[in-house]
Order: sequence, then structure tokens, then C-alpha cells
Amino acid sequence: MSARTTGLAEQQAMPDRSPIRFLVFGLVVVLLSSILGVRLFMLQVANNVHFAALAETNRAVDQAVASTRGVIYDRNGLPLVSNVPSYTVKIRPADLPEDRRADVVARLAALLNLNPADINIAIDANPGSRFDLVRIATNVDENVANFISESQLDLPGVEVVVESRREYATGPLLSQVVGYTGPINESELAALRAEGYLPDDLLGKTGVEAEYEAQLRGTYGVEKVEKDATGRKLQVLQTVTPPVAGNSLDLTIDVQQQKYAQQALEWGMSTAGLKRGVVMVMNPQTGEILAMVTLPTYDNNAFAQGISSADYAKLVNDPNKPLTNHAISEQFPPGSTYKLVTGTGGLADGKISKTTQLITSAFLQLGATKFFDWNRKGFGACTILCGFAHSSDTFFFQVAAMLGIDRLAYWASQFGFGAKTGIDLPGEVPGSIPTNQWKLDTLGEPIYPGEVYQAGIGQGYDVVTPIQLINAYAALANGGTLYQPQLVRDVKDAAGKIVQPFAPKVLRKLDVPASVLETMRQAARNVVLVRHTYNLVDLPIVVAGKSGTAEFGLKDSQGRLPFHSWFVAFIPKDPTVTAKDPTGMAAVSRTDSDLVVLAFAYDSGTKGNVATEIVKYFLQLRFGITKDYRNFNLLVRGNFYQSN
Repeated sequence: MSARTTGLAEQQAMPDRSPIRFLVFGLVVVLLSSILGVRLFMLQVANNVHFAALAETNRAVDQAVASTRGVIYDRNGLPLVSNVPSYTVKIRPADLPEDRRADVVARLAALLNLNPADINIAIDANPGSRFDLVRIATNVDENVANFISESQLDLPGVEVVVESRREYATGPLLSQVVGYTGPINESELAALRAEGYLPDDLLGKTGVEAEYEAQLRGTYGVEKVEKDATGRKLQVLQTVTPPVAGNSLDLTIDVQQQKYAQQALEWGMSTAGLKRGVVMVMNPQTGEILAMVTLPTYDNNAFAQGISSADYAKLVNDPNKPLTNHAISEQFPPGSTYKLVTGTGGLADGKISKTTQLITSAFLQLGATKFFDWNRKGFGACTILCGFAHSSDTFFFQVAAMLGIDRLAYWASQFGFGAKTGIDLPGEVPGSIPTNQWKLDTLGEPIYPGEVYQAGIGQGYDVVTPIQLINAYAALANGGTLYQPQLVRDVKDAAGKIVQPFAPKVLRKLDVPASVLETMRQAARNVVLVRHTYNLVDLPIVVAGKSGTAEFGLKDSQGRLPFHSWFVAFIPKDPTVTAKDPTGMAAVSRTDSDLVVLAFAYDSGTKGNVATEIVKYFLQLRFGITKDYRNFNLLVRGNFYQSN
């Protein structure tokens, strides 16, 4: 049989398998189609509700709506801080291509007249995510804002929005009191995020703006907005919760008295060549601060409008500290103004009486050390009225030694020294009053007798703040009540309703007999009567008070220390000098004084006490005294150390 015949026979013997293969293939196709169909059904029908909701979530999001920040007024209703609309330029880092960042920043810097470094710093310091907007510039000119808005292709990631900006009507006049708002930083955001703060929020940084942040901020609202794929808002879909405007503040400050205080301080500083100074005015019956001027200062509008890093660095590096409120945040030796504490303690503890005479001499000696009276002569036999009036150091050395350092510290604490007053401003420091234990803890040794002498005249380890000193004399003037100083009088809601009315806050009633305080008020009047303050007694109003010269620092080539000057005065409610009370003793014996004034001159170095002249000028302005009693010759520079 041939090979071909054999092959044909084998093919005829094999069964035909094509129908079986087709059937199997068909079954597989049907099965797979069924599975895909079921899955498609589940995707399109069964999960339709879930994916629809998910899509809606991606498209519509809840977004915070900023509230209107509360405004601020002086005690007479004069607007000090308001909100004004302002064009603001922001950048969303996620929408800014890294390879185009340098070009975009350069273009923005040219348009906004900014340093490119400041823009880069703002972007890199963003406390939020890359999808959060970063504030680059505020108070942008409308034409520039419109141009930026129309340049989206050239400026990717850049947006222009209209925001509310703080405007400070009085600028530098009240910057130290009012403060300013600024962008939230990373640490602040971490602490405040739970309270609803956002990465591009503004909040109070200093002054009343910071202290009353919670009241001024208000409550943010919530709205549902539609956004596109890039995160840009397309439209508002729904207001979920409307924002609630912040409360407004009425300050205790009287702008007119603030202006008088600043005018007096600027005159004294200019005439005497001073670099720093403070003037404060207080109502001793309530603790209300009527004026608080601390120089040098700054313009808080610069911060509201967006201060450059260079300008900020200039303020920070200024040796005279314009950003520091010298009235509450710095402490100095009080000098002879502190003799109020020593005299009060000596009388209250029965170490001396009103008629006790102590011999004041040129100096007292402890071992080989001589402790001189300020005039190097002494004043002979002196009572408390004489010793306080002439500010005899040797008189108060003796009284301090009778008391000892711990009793002296006790009476200091009664007047509020060594502790914060609690004034409603951030940054207050407590000062320091020495005790035996304090020195053991601090320096590892006890107080020496000579240090007790120095403490009795407000030198050595004694340091106080101007706010503490004026508060102490306010307690003297009102008969023994130490109030907490206050700068905010009332808090009002958006409708003008008072939600937090003013009420005086008593820190303590002094543990001092009324007769002792009356004697010290008479002693303060005697300071003026004996002309220790030169012609202050000639003013047509009754003034009582105490000057102080406080040494500090290093001696000069002639062995003299630089010194600060103080003067603190109180004025009776009816201050006019009358024929029935020509000395004014009856007037100051009462406890109805409603005005206390303090001046502090840093490193004064003048022939006379420049602080006294500053207070005198303020009183002339405040009471409309047209005759000028200022002693310009006393403000001549030079370390004369002739007044205490």
C-alpha cells in the first residue's frame, strides 16, 4: 500500500472534533459575559448611590467664612481701629510650577514693589498645606490687582481677593496700646487650629489686639462651595452657618489726654536729648488708664499693610526698642520714688511716728564704706515730712535698717511691687524686690546691711515697672485700694449692646492705717511745697508727688553713674488753690484724687529732673494753664546728679 493511501485511511479513521471545540468556546464566552454583566450592573446600578454621593463630596466642600473683626474706640467713642476693604494677593503653592516659581515671584515683586526674598519667605513659611493660599501682599492698588487678575497664564497659582484690613486711625499715638494684627505662624496655628483658625488667618499680635483676640475675632461661619478640579471656588451653593461679627471695645484711654502726654514727652525727650521715655495717666479711683505713651514707638499701620522684612528687622534691631512697651515690659530701679514704701513701712510698723526726728548727715558709715546723702550734706534733724520732702537718703537708710529687708519687702508687696499688676496687655514683667531668701536663692548669700540701705532708697536689687509705680501712688492717693490697671472699659456686641461692662478690679486693700497714708500724702505735698521740684508749687493747681533719681550701669571717668529720672504726681479732684487752703495740705489729705501722672526718663543725665518738667508740661496742657512754668535750663545735658 502506498504512503498516500495509508494517510487517507488514517484521516478517515479520526473523529471530527470541531463541533466540540466550538461548544466549549461558546460556553466560556457566555460565562465571562455573564460575570462582566453582573459586575457592570453592580457598578452602574447597585453602587450608583454611593458613587453619586462620592462625586458630590469631591465637587462641593464646606469652607469657613471669616467674621468681621470688632472695632475699637476710645472712652469718648472716638474710632481708633476700623476695618476697610483691601485687595490682597495670594499664592496657592500647589498651583505654582516649581520650574516657573522664580519667574512668577520676580513678576509679582515688580508689580507689587516688593523684594522677591519677602515673597519667597512668605511662601516657604506657609503654616498650612501646599493647597492653602498664602498671603503675599495686602493693600494692593486696584489697577495692579486687576492686572494681576487678568494675567493668570503668566502668573499661575496667583489669586486676588478682597479682604478686610485693619486701619489704625491714630497710628503711632496708640500703637503700643492697641497693637496690630498679622498672619498666623506655624506655632500659633498648631495651638489654635482646634479653635477654628486657618492657615491664612490674621490674628492679634500685640497690645489690645492680642489680649482681646477672642472677643474681637468673632465666630467664623460655614458655607458649601463648588470647586473645580484645581481647587478653585466656582460658586457658593449654600450658607450652612452665617458668621458672627466680633465684639467691639471701648478703651479707658482718652485720646486728648494721650495727645497731651505724647506732646509733653516728645518735648522733654527732644530738649534733653533722651532716647526713651514713658508718660502715663491713671484714674486712681478705678484703675483706668487714661493715657499710656512710651517712646520711641512705631506705626501699627505698617504691619496692617504688610511690613517688609527689612523694615521689620530695622525695628527689631533698634537699640531703643520701639516695639517694646517700656511702661509694662521693662523694669528699672525706682530711686527715691520708692521711699514711699520705706516711709509707709516705718510708720505702719511703729519704727517712727509723724513727729519722730532722725538726724540726717552727709553720710552713714558701715565698716569702711560710706553711704552718702544725695547732696553730700544732709538736712539736719528731720521728720518724715522733712525727710520725704527733701528726699534725704540718710533718713531713709536709717528707716530701712529699722525695718530690715524682709519687712521692707512686705510693705513693697502691699503696694504691688514684685508682682505683675495684671493690666490687660501682653508682655508685662513682674519686677523684683529683694528678701533674704531671694538673695540666698539667687546669689547664695544673705543680704548685707549696706544692701538694706540701698533697698530703702530704691537702689540695689530693687527694680520696678512704670505701671507698678503709678499704681502704687494711685493706692496712696485713693486711701489704700490697689486696683488692677485696666485699658478696656466696655465690650460690646455687633448691635452695640454691652456684654462685658467695666467694673473696677481690686487687687487688695493695703494693710496700712489710714492715718499713715494721710501722713504720706502730706509728705508728698511737702515735696512740692519745699521747692524740691523747683517752681511746681507755683502752678495754680494743687500737686503732690515724688521725684526720683535712679543710678544704673557703669561709672564714667569721674566716677559718676548714669541715671534715670522719675516723677509721679497726684492731683486732688478739686485742684484749685484756694485762700482757705493755700498750702493744699487739706486737699491732698483727702482721698478723692482722680488723676495720677507718671513720667520716666531713661538715662536722663540732666541738670534737673527732666521727668518733673515733663509732668509739669502735661499738667499745663491738661488743665489749660496758659502761663508756661517749664524750666528749660534744668534740661541741660550733663551728669550733674543734683536732684533726687
